[in-house]
Amino acid sequence: MLSMATTINIQELNRKHLLRADVVYRVNFGLCSRLVNYRNGIMYLEVMFTKKWKKDYDQTTEELAQCWRNSNRELAKAIGCKVYIIDARDYPYKKDLYLNTGVASYDAKKGMIFYDQVLN
Repeated sequence: MLSMATTINIQELNRKHLLRADVVYRVNFGLCSRLVNYRNGIMYLEVMFTKKWKKDYDQTTEELAQCWRNSNRELAKAIGCKVYIIDARDYPYKKDLYLNTGVASYDAKKGMIFYDQVLN
């Protein structure tokens, strides 16, 4: 059982997630994601998608946050998620920029809390 204070290997977790779940999103939906940080029970994800992805930013945040949390036991106790979205639907150059350099400007930042009882 991991506590929120436990350090996780983000690079290894990204590699495992790519093989388990992300490859399906990449091939079928033109979407890729990666964990960039996990701190104080909050996951920080970067998500990049192309024209194949039809969901809006809120739906994307919900789906990817749940996918990461449910697919990786190291993140099972996460209380929330912050998602940084790179939308290459209108700006296709962002896909190449992101995949080649790992950097592109964010089009949106979204967040969610997994449990209602976390807030007063």
